[in-house]
Amino acid sequence: MSALWRTSRPSPRNNPIAISAARSAHPIAEARSCSNTRRSLPAGHNGRDLGSPVALVTAMQTTVERTAEHTVKLTIEVPSDQFDKDLDKTYRAIAREVKIPGFRPGKAPKPIIDAQVGHDVVLEEFVNASVPTYFRTAVSDEDLAPIGDPEVDVEQLEPGKPFIFTAIVEVRPRLELSEDDYKGVHATRPSTEVSDEEVDSWIERLRRQFAELEPVERAALDGDFVTVNITVTKGGTEVERLTREDYLYAIGSGEFGARLDAELSGTKPGDILRFDDTLEADRVGEDLAGLASFQVLVKDVKALKLPDTDDAFAKTASEFDTMDALRADLREKVREVKEREVEGVIRDRVLQAMVDTVDVDLPDSLIEDETTHRVHHAEENAGRYGLTLDQMLEIQGWDRDRLHDDSRDHAVRAIKADLVLEAVARSEGIEVTADELGAEIGSLAQAYDRDPKELAKQLDRTGQIVTLAGDIIRTKALDILVRDADIADESPEAVNATPAEPAEEPKETD
Repeated sequence: MSALWRTSRPSPRNNPIAISAARSAHPIAEARSCSNTRRSLPAGHNGRDLGSPVALVTAMQTTVERTAEHTVKLTIEVPSDQFDKDLDKTYRAIAREVKIPGFRPGKAPKPIIDAQVGHDVVLEEFVNASVPTYFRTAVSDEDLAPIGDPEVDVEQLEPGKPFIFTAIVEVRPRLELSEDDYKGVHATRPSTEVSDEEVDSWIERLRRQFAELEPVERAALDGDFVTVNITVTKGGTEVERLTREDYLYAIGSGEFGARLDAELSGTKPGDILRFDDTLEADRVGEDLAGLASFQVLVKDVKALKLPDTDDAFAKTASEFDTMDALRADLREKVREVKEREVEGVIRDRVLQAMVDTVDVDLPDSLIEDETTHRVHHAEENAGRYGLTLDQMLEIQGWDRDRLHDDSRDHAVRAIKADLVLEAVARSEGIEVTADELGAEIGSLAQAYDRDPKELAKQLDRTGQIVTLAGDIIRTKALDILVRDADIADESPEAVNATPAEPAEEPKETD
């Protein structure tokens, strides 16, 4: 009898370290028999307890055979006495749930249950309820971290004999590092000096925040703003949802797609544009997707006028009377930001330096799972701004292929970083104390305005307590890497410009 378990594939962002307080495999969601001769009743069917074992005997024997670079075959043997006890639990669970004439719930003897539901069905129930627990114990004992759905084959299932089954599963790779490998990592401490160019970039952002729009007599250029009336029809019917009147549109924004931006470039007031374009489902919804006709009336063209960088601008944009005072204040603020970020940058650089030394082959499934997670996160992030993923990518000048490639590169680095930290944790014998776990839960509870005890119960119930313990262990491992790193000061010439922040909408003038 064989079974293929349908589980959630664990990813490197939450995979527990198989040591200390976090030593645990990811829970198996369910077991399903693929046997053609037996009816399968999934664990938890109709919400009933199928009698899965609570504690396993330590005499359970497991042998591990590596069948491929990232795949192992586990042969698991459960002693006959433990098997018989767990099978009895299954009988009792069925007796409580199945109505058998002449017997009170839970009181029907085994022969009656076999006659009522079938002995094969009882065995299927046992497999579905018990095998996942046996498997979790085995991979934990062997310090394995499954990353896929184990394929299970039952080899011996007879009362009075040991219960034997095999499980073939893909596992995460494992690094082994000595102290010489991770102590004394070379990294640089970022300079907190602020260059004139950085101050200039902040001044430029301020100018854009206080910019005004003024009418121009020339043709519209990329970056200009046009006031337009937009009418979109589909199949001869106006799409009211996309209709705009006296709408201020930024050429190059991609708000209505690249085609409209291209058509508006070079136009003047009074021009009427007519063209067809494809409405993407991700942008307008499935109901409006497809070819549509656009009619756009250009009513005026305005250019962005930036204020001069004089003392008058300093008074308008800040509490200072002179540009010199404004520049000095901006320089100090940027320096303060850099100082707050120094520790985080050092930690990132030390870890990246270690990752760069790692030569490990990663399973494609592990990489793709983390890549998919990152793409999904980008989609959620776009939604928070009221955009679809494609809209966000168009604004950034990206496409889905570039997003996937970039996400994959970051996924590989993230997985390797996890493997490095896990290896350091094993080498250092890092453990998680109850106080540390409690403090972390308390911080989470405060951040999300939750009761700490209720949150702890939820984390334990969903299995996330193991993930949390793994996060704490990785943090402590990185603390050791940074503590023992060889960190030199970065030269001021290596200072990078501070990332820009979104500018405010420009003011419009008559």
